[in-house]
Amino acid sequence: MAREWTLEAARALVGDVYQRTESAVEECQALLAERALLPPESAELPALDARVAALMERWTREMEALGVEVKGPWLVDFDTGGGYYCWKWPEKSVDFFHGYEEGFAGRVRIQ
Repeated sequence: MAREWTLEAARALVGDVYQRTESAVEECQALLAERALLPPESAELPALDARVAALMERWTREMEALGVEVKGPWLVDFDTGGGYYCWKWPEKSVDFFHGYEEGFAGRVRIQ
C-alpha cells in the first residue's frame, strides 16, 4: 500500500531529499562535464553513459526507499491520497501541489 503524506511530513523529509539529490546532481554534472570533453567517436562514451544511467537508477531507488514517487530527473511527488505535493531540484521546501490528472504542468503553489 502506498504511503499518504501530510504536508508537514513531506516538508520534514524534504531536507533529506534535497541533500541526496544535491549529491547526485553534483556527481551527474561532473560526469556530463567529463563526457562533453570527449570527441563523439570516443570509446569512453558508452561507459560514461552507463555511469550516468546507474547514478539515476541509484537516486531513484533512494527516493523510492524514502517513500516518494520519482516523476523524472530530480523531480519527486508525495502522494496525499487526493493528489501530490510536488518537489523539484533545487527547491528548498515543498511548496506546490497538483492533482493526479494535472501532472507537473498543473502544479499550483500551496497557500
